[in-house]
Amino acid sequence: MKLSLRVAVVCLVSALSNTVSALSNTAPALAFQDSGGDISKSEAAERARVAVNGRVLKVEQTSKNYRVKVLKKSGRVVSVDVDKRSGKVKTNKDKD
Repeated sequence: MKLSLRVAVVCLVSALSNTVSALSNTAPALAFQDSGGDISKSEAAERARVAVNGRVLKVEQTSKNYRVKVLKKSGRVVSVDVDKRSGKVKTNKDKD
């Protein structure tokens, strides 16, 4: 009886460990899911920064998007549109 209880506990701990590991790999994606409202200016800036791997210079609001200017490591400035509702990122290169 003690052995089967020990086996059950080991199986349970193993299953929980795998679940926590799987959730930690998807946590960043889950954090960006739409919660029914518009995303914030800071969320838009972070998404744009991650998408182009640069430094955020400016965030402007339009009716449907946030327009984020990002300075890339190469020195090029890129304009990134982030949809307010879905959070989807679309990059458009700016003229230097």
